[in-house]
Amino acid sequence: MGMRKTIVWDVDDVLNDLMGEWFRGWRHDHPECTVAYEDLKNNPPHGILGISMDSYLQSLDNFRLSPHYGNLAPVREVKDWFLQHGDSFRHIALTAVPLRAASSSGQWVLRNFGTWIRTFHFVPSKRKGEMIPNYENDKTEALKVLGPVHFFIDDHPDHVVAAQKAGIPALFFPRPWNHSGMSISVTLSRMMTC
Repeated sequence: MGMRKTIVWDVDDVLNDLMGEWFRGWRHDHPECTVAYEDLKNNPPHGILGISMDSYLQSLDNFRLSPHYGNLAPVREVKDWFLQHGDSFRHIALTAVPLRAASSSGQWVLRNFGTWIRTFHFVPSKRKGEMIPNYENDKTEALKVLGPVHFFIDDHPDHVVAAQKAGIPALFFPRPWNHSGMSISVTLSRMMTC
């Protein structure tokens, strides 16, 4: 077999359904909220939910640090894709996550996808009071360091567009906030052409 091409995967909301699971818990605690998951047209969704960015980040970080995060199921279609095609590529996980939650994210990736994903890289999401070295400003800078990258898949529009502008083939993973226009299965099948 020739050299395998490299696919870089975002973790949250691509390999798992972090926002959906967090939101279900948040709505349970806020029964007055009438917003549905499909209405989350912005990420972060704090404005849609009528809460401050700090409140949203604190709630999301608490979820990431709880046992709920470790128990997240992989997205079924993605796991099936790895089972069928995973060994045809090299895989890297690239996530933007707060430093204090990076070990939870890494454990989740290796426990659920470690058969295929051997490299875990994160760009620390900034949080108040943290003073940490800055190696890359964003995922696009990280992709350049991790290269060569043949394909990048992420749910966040800013990350996908920035990668595309840098000449890296990138696809939106379908979520309400990115208007990808494709199903998960069609999105995954597109990667077979990378």
